[in-house]
Amino acid sequence: MGITTRQDGSSELSRRAVLRAGALLALGGATAPLTGCGLLDRDEQPPRPDPLAPLLEESLRLAGGLRAAATVHPDLATRLLPLAESHEAHAAELARLTGVTIASATPAASPSGPLPADRTAALAALRKSERAGRESAIRACADAPAERAALLGSVAAARATHLEALR
Repeated sequence: MGITTRQDGSSELSRRAVLRAGALLALGGATAPLTGCGLLDRDEQPPRPDPLAPLLEESLRLAGGLRAAATVHPDLATRLLPLAESHEAHAAELARLTGVTIASATPAASPSGPLPADRTAALAALRKSERAGRESAIRACADAPAERAALLGSVAAARATHLEALR
């Protein structure tokens, strides 16, 4: 067992038992930090998408819808293009925050549906999109950690002002 008994009746650990215990301690001490950092984990799970990803995509869609409306209705361009630029600025900041790269010609920048040819109907469709966008930004702001709340509050406020600009 590794314990030796002396002639005087006392017992002591053998040199081999001491070395074995030291090796086990060293091995256990070296692998404990590895198991905590995931190096020895076999379950590789894909990273979860950032909760702000839908808000980023929505910002790009809203900007795309506004730009498309400005193309179809050039008389509205001076009203609509600053709103599109606002959405694009928010998308750029959301992309920076989430670590996503926005390509210059992203498919998400296109409007979600056909744009009405009638000016009044087009403005109504844009207001509906902005209203839905405002609500999703408010929900995201309420659910966000403190370090993200200021940006999301800004996005929600901008979308609320866009509703007024689209009247």
